[in-house]
Amino acid sequence: MSSASTVSPASDSPAAGPTFRASRFLRIAAWVSFVLNATIIATGGAVRLTGSGLGCPTWPLCTAGSLVPTDELSYHSLIEFGNRTISGPLLVFAILVAILSWRIRAVRRDLFTMSLVVLTLVLLQALVGGVIVWLHLNANLVSFHYIVSLVLVCLTAAYIARMYEAPGARERAVPKPFAILTHITTFVMAILVVVGVLTTGAGPHSGDADIQRHGLDASILAHVHAWPGYISFALVAVLFGWAITRELRPRRWTAALLGLLIVQIIVGVYQSRSGLPPLAVGVHMVLASLTAATMTIVVLRLKRPVAAQG
Repeated sequence: MSSASTVSPASDSPAAGPTFRASRFLRIAAWVSFVLNATIIATGGAVRLTGSGLGCPTWPLCTAGSLVPTDELSYHSLIEFGNRTISGPLLVFAILVAILSWRIRAVRRDLFTMSLVVLTLVLLQALVGGVIVWLHLNANLVSFHYIVSLVLVCLTAAYIARMYEAPGARERAVPKPFAILTHITTFVMAILVVVGVLTTGAGPHSGDADIQRHGLDASILAHVHAWPGYISFALVAVLFGWAITRELRPRRWTAALLGLLIVQIIVGVYQSRSGLPPLAVGVHMVLASLTAATMTIVVLRLKRPVAAQG
């Protein structure tokens, strides 16, 4: 198989037409990029939840005279350095996907554009991570850092979803009211994520025991956070039922989204009633990114490639 792409009959359109097929190398690189972006949320959560945010007190070096942790530093340094280490391969694969996407830009400009956005945000994340260390874990910057990581997970998931579909124009594949309800659900889930990030930043897991938080009341935010969570669940349940009964294109992904939300709500209730155990909070953070990525794919499945004419 060539390193660019091949053409084969479309299987998801009303009529058979030419569709793009990415090379195996590009597919592997895109999947690795997605996994790394999800993994760095988990390792970043470990940094925050173990109070290791300043385990490496300088950036880009770990200490003033060493790139790696020294014997004098604690296990916090190893956790923080481990998180930084993932940034290297993450950047490498972002660059690789961008290069491979550039090679096919004539037929897949959408993939090339998305790869450039991902690469730009990865570079931004590295810079923000350094500034966070320099500013001793400013709570607002830490929250911004997580949100950008979540956006990267969504973008790399979207890249994969589009990579398996035909190029060119797209048409709506669901009833208009279903599409409108999906976008409303996306908006509510965005509010859910933002309030969740603020709640975590106000709680006991801000990266270091001595870090000043943003001053908001965590207990109040926890209650505020719950409402968009339950509303999101209700909206997704409606979407799922609608998609199943009408056999709409996003039905499998609405099922996955509903399942993730159920698990997320269970974990959220457990952590709230158990004094915010670090492991549960970490699971909640990773699930939030996967839930957002799944919501992204549901939105993409509202449309399909236009069938070839003639």
